[in-house]
Amino acid sequence: MRSSNSKYVLMAASIIILAGVYACKKNFLDKPPVGSYGQSTLANSAGVQGLLIGAYSLLDGNGGAGGSWQSAASNWVYGGVVSDDAHKGSDPGDQADILTLEQYKVNPSNSFLEAKWSWAYDGVQRANEAIRMMRLATNIKPSDTAEIVAEARFLRGHYHFEVKRMFNNIPYIDESVTYQDKNFNIPNDKDIWPNIEADFQYAITNLPETQAQIGRANKYAAEAYLAKVYMYEHKYAEAKRLFDDVIANGKTSGGLPYALVPKFHDNFDAATKNNSETVFAAQMSVNDGSGAANANPGDVLNFPYNSKYPVACCGFYQPSFTLVNAFKTTTAGLPDVEHYNDVDVTNDYGLKDGDPFTPYTGNLDPRVDWTVGRRAIPFLDWGIMTGYSWIRNQSSGGPYLPIKDAPLKSQVGKFTDNTSWTAGYTAINYNIIRFADVLLMAAEAEVEIGSLDKAETYVNMVRNRAANPAGMVHTYIDPNDPTKGFTNKPAANYVINPYPTGYFASQGQAMARTLVQFERRLELAMEGHRFFDLVRYGIADQVLNAYIAHEVKSGYNLLSTAHFTKGKNEYFPIPQQEIDLSHGVLKQNQ
Repeated sequence: MRSSNSKYVLMAASIIILAGVYACKKNFLDKPPVGSYGQSTLANSAGVQGLLIGAYSLLDGNGGAGGSWQSAASNWVYGGVVSDDAHKGSDPGDQADILTLEQYKVNPSNSFLEAKWSWAYDGVQRANEAIRMMRLATNIKPSDTAEIVAEARFLRGHYHFEVKRMFNNIPYIDESVTYQDKNFNIPNDKDIWPNIEADFQYAITNLPETQAQIGRANKYAAEAYLAKVYMYEHKYAEAKRLFDDVIANGKTSGGLPYALVPKFHDNFDAATKNNSETVFAAQMSVNDGSGAANANPGDVLNFPYNSKYPVACCGFYQPSFTLVNAFKTTTAGLPDVEHYNDVDVTNDYGLKDGDPFTPYTGNLDPRVDWTVGRRAIPFLDWGIMTGYSWIRNQSSGGPYLPIKDAPLKSQVGKFTDNTSWTAGYTAINYNIIRFADVLLMAAEAEVEIGSLDKAETYVNMVRNRAANPAGMVHTYIDPNDPTKGFTNKPAANYVINPYPTGYFASQGQAMARTLVQFERRLELAMEGHRFFDLVRYGIADQVLNAYIAHEVKSGYNLLSTAHFTKGKNEYFPIPQQEIDLSHGVLKQNQ
């Protein structure tokens, strides 16, 4: 696990048993792993903590059966590209398995699905191994055992949750499942939400409110996570009770009371991570002697393709036309939820560098330019994003770039690692849950139980932070020399306001539900939540088919044969390799 600025690099070899058993790789389970540490080494306090840290270490997505982007903590493929947030980007044939996911034509042999599945069950196994070894340890105080199990069960809940919302019909694996007992072929014929609930409930009961090491889960992270599980089950009253406590009394593992940070972008800056908005995060670090092994591995493909940009690879995960349009606001500074997609925000699609271009002059939510790289707008402190030359293949990816995973130019070498094949390994944490996420889920729950005024209050907390002028993107003093800093002039026509008092109640429950869902889209765009949100809302088919039609109309032809089928595409197929290894015990999704 990592501290606020670095991962704990410990017992690297042991963290591989530490992996114990790769979830469903049965050929590996047939014999103990070669070179692993045995019970005599690990059945003690230090060994158990090493195993537990091994379970934390997979939070960054760096594991599984493929490249780290296939199991990225940010879920940029499964939650982003598969939604209406983003296009695959890059060239059509690069990482072609993403394209079949994006077009809803994925088959069970897709390598990305196998990688995500094996990563998650590796994490489950590491958590279970910590519990098993703790029970054999000779020098752990009885008072410490409940907390060790609580952390392990929190992590086990997280890893199961990750694949539950992707595949739905999955096996639940607890510490009783071992390769020694040959009982590892567990069917996927039961709904495991109750098991996931139980893991997080145990964590709530037994985790402390604060931790000496800031990356560890605490009681309030467990409360927020269980509430999130309830939202997926549509148990809104149960979720509300937990959200109430998290919002009123919650604090970070480091003891900071939960609060929105004043500047939106501070949630995506390596220098300001683990702040008051961090409920639970995958910790990333660089320049710690690990050769980038502790950095953010999952997002290394998602940077501009401009050779002048030092973190220049590989042009994936390009925001969609529809997403950018969603940031339009009305003259009142509110989202234009009914007509935002009628006409695209002005962009340079089809233009070259130097071609005449007039940026969009209409009203925009300021979060757009901390989320999307747009032509003629400062891209962090890198300079003006000039459009075409920053894009790997504009004809197949579109005119926009992601920003939330990008480092500042001033941080290169300090919060980036240059020892690997790309300089795109950063120390930017991925926020698995942040406080704005909590507020907006709480707003959803309040809408569903009929407390529209309370939902409005939570949404306005998020909007008021976005409206902070100090947190907006500003123009450069000298557009040709960004080192000279910024003016106090906003970079675009930012107009954003909170909803007037009583607005939600005046619009009724159905519209209030839409407004909360729309706010969640704006606040959490490109953070890997969107597809899963659409599925749990029950509106994925209508939203995504309308999205496909709009993107094709705007020129994104890779979606021209795409179609989302209700009752089928809400979940991904179980990886065929896992079904084969289970000798048919695992059953395929519809």
